[in-house]
Amino acid sequence: MISSLKHVGDSEGPCAVVKRVCRRGCWEDGTVEVESTEGASVQVSVIVPVYNAAEWLEECLQAVLDQDFKGSMELSVYDDSSTDNSREIVEGWREKLEKRGISVVISGHSSDKPRGVGFAKNQAVSQSSGECLCFQDAIVGCQVCRVPEGSTERYTRWINSLSPEQLYTQVYTSHGPTVVMPTWFCSRDWFLKVGPFDEGGKGVPEDLLFFYQSLRLGGSVIRVDECLMVYRYHQNAATHSVLEETIWTLRVDFLQERVLNQWDSFTIWNAGKQGRKLYRSLNPTNQKKVKAFCDVDENKIKKGFYTYEESKERPKPKIPVLHFRDASPPFIVCVKLDMTGGVLEDILLSLKLTEGKDYYHFN
Repeated sequence: MISSLKHVGDSEGPCAVVKRVCRRGCWEDGTVEVESTEGASVQVSVIVPVYNAAEWLEECLQAVLDQDFKGSMELSVYDDSSTDNSREIVEGWREKLEKRGISVVISGHSSDKPRGVGFAKNQAVSQSSGECLCFQDAIVGCQVCRVPEGSTERYTRWINSLSPEQLYTQVYTSHGPTVVMPTWFCSRDWFLKVGPFDEGGKGVPEDLLFFYQSLRLGGSVIRVDECLMVYRYHQNAATHSVLEETIWTLRVDFLQERVLNQWDSFTIWNAGKQGRKLYRSLNPTNQKKVKAFCDVDENKIKKGFYTYEESKERPKPKIPVLHFRDASPPFIVCVKLDMTGGVLEDILLSLKLTEGKDYYHFN
């Protein structure tokens, strides 16, 4: 995902190179020549943080072994105090991997508690030596295919269908990074510029924080448009420890920083619960920029306005509620994607609005 990849020698683009290396996805800033082996003993380090992953490690390591990249590779595994036999499983694969020409670096700690995904990733990166980093979680067996089939169906459809432009414009939605973490590929230089990962531990969305920081620093986002990764869903995944409100706050702050602070005024598309919550979450300066809410629900429109009851201002702010055809852009759209049977998308298309200019999706 993040990245610093530049292909030389023929007409292939950077994703073609990445596809051969990790068969997944990447970001690009155009600074590293991964095809050249000069000056680097290891071209690609596969970064695998591990915590109680024994059930899935065999598939994960087989995927590393099956890579069709012909350059130099290493596997860097950091065990975050697993209580199962994860580390023994990795050690058991060392000989097979080394016969394939993949060097193996394994370490970890055995304290009472795991230090978290961010810590484990940072340690695995620190002990690795590759010019480029290919992140592969231990639960991972582009576009993605979910296991079990059908799990997180809407999310999977979203992550696989974003256009190149939407990889940037839809970074504010509740889905998180527009290329999922187990598909990231980047140069070591870019990682060191952006990172390291936040080591706050359980409940910290270290991937989202890193993703936002990369965008702040001018990182690009590209995706290999093939289903090249199996992305496992299970109840013990670290992502389930992150509170919805934590993600909400980060999204609102990033939206204000990147979009709203540059606008003079805007309309919130949704006079319901989510639209009002967004309004209340904004800082006072951006609250004053909200010229209206808009909606399709006649009952909400008939009320005429929304009163911000929690405000300490007197009189309390009252924001008009309009039919969407009477409202004017730019809009922040607080309607769930892929939940209206295409009605919302058709409306936006009929209004001849441009995503990333006239509107941004927030939900």
